[in-house]
Order: sequence, then structure tokens, then C-alpha cells
Amino acid sequence: MSRPESSPLPALQEAVANNLIRHRSILDIISKLDETNAKVNRSVARSVTLCGCIQVHAEKQQLGESLHQCLECANSHVQGELCEECTEQLEQELGRHLYYLAALCNSLGVSLDQVVRQELERLSALGLFTLA
Repeated sequence: MSRPESSPLPALQEAVANNLIRHRSILDIISKLDETNAKVNRSVARSVTLCGCIQVHAEKQQLGESLHQCLECANSHVQGELCEECTEQLEQELGRHLYYLAALCNSLGVSLDQVVRQELERLSALGLFTLA
């Protein structure tokens, strides 16, 4: 996985800082973050139950004996692909969720870009051992 030279995350955090007025309280931000998370989940559920463009066929994961086999055997349980309308709706909900995640970072003085970079470094260093 290659990393882009320039990340849009600092620009997102700055835009959120300049636009977030009504829900600036940390209490408002964490409740809005929870609300947007629920809307992301609802958007996926509606893709299954209302639209039907994807289906969920869940069963016990049949994992291999090694970490590499587990990666090859693990299943998302999703069949089909999101239609254009459901993709658009999910992207909108994910965007709002990211907005409030950036707002939370702003409130606490955390760089979202730095968080993402550190997580990428951790994943690169540990590889499959992050599963343990």
C-alpha cells in the first residue's frame, strides 16, 4: 500500500475548525460522532434490507492454521456490490462521520493526519501480527 505524498486530512481538519459552530462543545461532538456512526450502520443495513443491492450471508468463520491462511479464508459475508445510490448515501454518511472525527481531534488538539500516519506505520511494522 503506497502512501500519498500529500494528505487531505490537515485541510479537512482546518475546514472543520472553520465551519463547526453549533456543535463545538466536546459533549456535542462525541454525541454527534456516535449519531453519525449509527447513520453509517443504518446506511449499510438499508442497502441490504431496502435496496437489496448487497446481501449478508454470515456463518462461522473457517480460519486456517496460520495467519496467512486466516487472511485467505476470512470472509466479509457480503455478497453483491453497492449500487450507485447506496454508494452515494454511504459515502455521504462516512463523510459526516469523518467530519465529526476531525472535530473531535480539533477539540483535543490531536492531528488526524498524524493518527493515520502512525496507524499506517504500526500496520506496516507489525503486518499480520496486528491480528494477535
